[in-house]
Amino acid sequence: MQLTSYSDYSLRVLLYLALNPEATPTIKDIAANYDISKNHLMKVVNNLTQTGYVEAIRGRSGGLKLARNPSDIVLGEVIRKTEGDFRIVECFDAKTNTCVIAEDCRLKHILNEALSAFLGILDRYTLDDLALPQASLREALNLTHKPS
Repeated sequence: MQLTSYSDYSLRVLLYLALNPEATPTIKDIAANYDISKNHLMKVVNNLTQTGYVEAIRGRSGGLKLARNPSDIVLGEVIRKTEGDFRIVECFDAKTNTCVIAEDCRLKHILNEALSAFLGILDRYTLDDLALPQASLREALNLTHKPS
């Protein structure tokens, strides 16, 4: 299974904000530090704002801040809200399933169990856990100075 870039970018934004709580970076700042598309990141940040993870501060000195404590942001919850589709195989969707062995095949149940385990493990970790080792992550993101 591979997460979409949307989920990856969502986690990156949250991590960036968790590592930089004293600042209010802009989408441009975050995009530049990760070397990713500002336009794509705008969609990600909009969703993170709507789902209550990020607070957008408007105005001349505005920017972004976490809307919740990093220890309250569960990674599994973020992934569930950012991944649009967990249909690993065709038979996960009864409406579009055309597999002739779906009723007798155990693959769907095995993959469903694996998906539950995957999300269950992510449910054990928070953004606080992701933000370690903080010093080296801050250095890698050039957060030794406040964003411009």
